Amino acid sequence: MGNADEYQFCPHRVAVPPSKPFLKSLKSSLKETFFPDDPFRQFKNQPPCRRLLLGLQYFVPILEWAPRYTFDFFKADLVAGITIASLAVPQGISYANLANLPPIIGLYSSFVPPLVYAMLGSSRDLAVGTVAVASLLIAAMLGKEVNPHENTKLYVQLTFTATFFAGLLQAGLGFFRLGFIVDFLSHATIVGFMAGAATVVCLQQLKGILGLLHFTHETDVTSVFRSVFTQTHQWRWESGLLGCGFLFFLFLIRYFSKKKASFFWINAMAPLLSVILGSLLVFLTHAEKHGVQIIGHLKKGLNPPSLAELEFGSPYLTLVIKIGVITGIIALAEGIAVGRSFAMFKNYHIDGNKEMIAFGMMNIAGSCASCYLTAGPFSRTAVNFNAGCKTAVSNIVMATAVMITLLFLTPLFHYTPLVVLSSIIITAMVGLIDYNAAIHIWKVDKLDFVICIGSYLGVVFGSVEVGLVIGVTVSLLRVLLFVARPRTFALGNVPNSMTYRSIEQYPVSNHVPGILILRVDAPIYFANASYLRERISRWIQEEEEKIKSLGKSSLQYVILDMGAVGSIDTGGVSMLEEVNKNVERKGLKLVLANPGSEVTKKLDKSNLIETIGQEWMFLTVAEAVGACNFMLHTSDKPKPTAVDLGAQDGNV
Repeated sequence: MGNADEYQFCPHRVAVPPSKPFLKSLKSSLKETFFPDDPFRQFKNQPPCRRLLLGLQYFVPILEWAPRYTFDFFKADLVAGITIASLAVPQGISYANLANLPPIIGLYSSFVPPLVYAMLGSSRDLAVGTVAVASLLIAAMLGKEVNPHENTKLYVQLTFTATFFAGLLQAGLGFFRLGFIVDFLSHATIVGFMAGAATVVCLQQLKGILGLLHFTHETDVTSVFRSVFTQTHQWRWESGLLGCGFLFFLFLIRYFSKKKASFFWINAMAPLLSVILGSLLVFLTHAEKHGVQIIGHLKKGLNPPSLAELEFGSPYLTLVIKIGVITGIIALAEGIAVGRSFAMFKNYHIDGNKEMIAFGMMNIAGSCASCYLTAGPFSRTAVNFNAGCKTAVSNIVMATAVMITLLFLTPLFHYTPLVVLSSIIITAMVGLIDYNAAIHIWKVDKLDFVICIGSYLGVVFGSVEVGLVIGVTVSLLRVLLFVARPRTFALGNVPNSMTYRSIEQYPVSNHVPGILILRVDAPIYFANASYLRERISRWIQEEEEKIKSLGKSSLQYVILDMGAVGSIDTGGVSMLEEVNKNVERKGLKLVLANPGSEVTKKLDKSNLIETIGQEWMFLTVAEAVGACNFMLHTSDKPKPTAVDLGAQDGNV
């Protein structure tokens, strides 16, 4: 290929796209925003009966895959369901205890919601159940206003109501296809928030490990340590010894299961095995009489209805809605992220909006059946995946196992020590502190690492709400900063090519004599229009000073590469008009290269194309440079046309 002075092909005029009516354009934009995957394309050109069937299959996915279900699938799902049930029972009791709820509610929450999700969810691997972070949020936010021990009934009723509002929000986001709202929780925010929440949850378990009767409702590390070390006289060595023993046992099992993947089922069974061993130990030694706290009586029977217990007229309604919104969004972010991660391994796609509707409906149904917030916890889903699940039937098997437990086996948990539950929670939470992800974020993007650490420190030293607000706020500020201060850089010609790249990134790129080529690396809006106007003026001034100092030929043309300018508003158009006037006052010519369709349309409607001259708008930077070089070498000729430029090489 030649250099910048050798213009070897015929340029093409920039076409102005045809104008669309405003309502049609608005409809197209809304469709792309809310229906980017075009979920209704399968309904086109179908008879009414077929449309009805497809509609039912779309909203109730089990109707789509159930006819293809085989006995081989059932055998795999049966093993996976029983395996996750062995984890669901102790985790359900543990997380209910973490949320300051009666332990039986943790079992209720592992029965109804998985059945609803199995019908409505689009993930084959997600295992539904209670989650530690949501449990912590409920305990921290609701526990500040209502004492769970002194007013247990009201506390439970408000928890059910918060779960209802969380489900309503989740279903609403999915139904109105507003799932992009969850995307405001960046990866760095989630990593920091989850690690902070896991740290706080682990510290909260010191109450169970040390056998303390009274403990702070605050979640920050300062309050927790103050509560621990001001009650040293209340520490129970029996409880501490038992807790340390089970922690060692659980971590040892985890270590060996990681060493050999085929032993994953041992790690999955370890929590239930700990509950059994702990209960036997307490029963045989009567440790409950020596300071070891136990669960006590768990009533037998399935979930009682709780619709009448929802407190819509409560003075705490505002607080309950706030808890529902925060826990609902966190549960969605975690559940969808987990579902998508495991779907990638099996090479299938899950619909985020369907997942939101499924999550919402299972929590609405759960709130009416004595359940609190459920989602798709990573630990349970990982066990389900490794156990070889094929479909969501594994959730049905798990729910059936929990149902049997509720009907017949709850008396067996009477002597289960709370310290064992604390050990199970600590072991599960340590896995959420993903320091490898934090190290990776540090290597890739330092500002993302600041967001991650800010979220973590906000949760640990403030509260879960503070950590969440810090992460989201800093992430949004970063986006606003990018929009308000977009990058602009000078382009040069890569030797032996017609390619133009950033001179900073490719130092070998050559400046084109008499021409300044600038690239704007973001859409142009009112928020950055003033900055870009001043920055472009500075680029021109610096280029003129550099040319003058080197004694080279003067600057004649300024080419703006608009390839990265996806859109522009009226403020941006006004900015370009001012830049054009400033350039003309300096005796220079403004040239535009590679404008997109939306940009071209608005430039045309504002008559800026006519002002600049359509002959000075080009499809590529190479064509623009060729035209400018043609004029520099034939300064006595009129403005170039496509015919003139192409005729140089006999192309026209």
